[in-house]
Amino acid sequence: MGCASLPTRPSPTPLPAAGRARSSRSHLRTCTTTTTTGKPRRAFSIRAAHSGLSDVSVESLPLPDNEAPVTGAAYSFTGATTSLTNRILTSSKKVTLVRHGLSSWNAESRVQGSSNLSVLTETGTKQAEKCRDALANIKFDVCFSSPISRAKTTAEIIWKDKVEPLVFLDSLKEAHLFFLEGMTNADAKKQYPELYTTWREDPAHFHVNGIYPLREVWRTARQAWEQILLTPGENFLVVTHKSILRALICTALGLPPERQVV
Repeated sequence: MGCASLPTRPSPTPLPAAGRARSSRSHLRTCTTTTTTGKPRRAFSIRAAHSGLSDVSVESLPLPDNEAPVTGAAYSFTGATTSLTNRILTSSKKVTLVRHGLSSWNAESRVQGSSNLSVLTETGTKQAEKCRDALANIKFDVCFSSPISRAKTTAEIIWKDKVEPLVFLDSLKEAHLFFLEGMTNADAKKQYPELYTTWREDPAHFHVNGIYPLREVWRTARQAWEQILLTPGENFLVVTHKSILRALICTALGLPPERQVV
């Protein structure tokens, strides 16, 4: 479970910063993206946890008093900050990101990708219920979810008995991994050693027939941010998958696919 607070405010002025983000591998990781008003903050942090919390700090450089803060872009590396919406937000937004619970193909160590055949396990269901309990005192305006089974079921469990909208976005789908989907990791590594190693160690350069899945996920992550942030309301829940979660965090930081840390 991971959590990140990212300030976002109205203005196109770039914000210089330095730092590095990393992700954890635990399931049902949560990431909170907050927007603020008033004087800009100097830093944000990404916290990763499963049963406990561990902190990973990402320090940003202070913003001079005479400079306006940024819109929908958060703190980033120097020159990398870009708008997530290309429009000025009319209110602060807070987005909580959750990864789906343990799935059948997680348990079997299979490559999942965009397949709909991997379903939530009993353990994954319990994780989703615990996540629902942990979020019980937070009032969300809308829940956005990937329509892929393992994320969809997680979202439905967390959102049980709520009257607010549950919206499924194709832009929150996991990366499509072609013929690797459904294979055990051991078989994929044995049958397609070079391809598999590239996906695991240098995913930004993994491609099949000229299609780069991770770069496509970065594109859809930007689309998802726009759909989410331009929705009326101030507090949103997002339930999705590992690669798109990384893409959402990295695009908010202004980082390209090559800068993600596996």
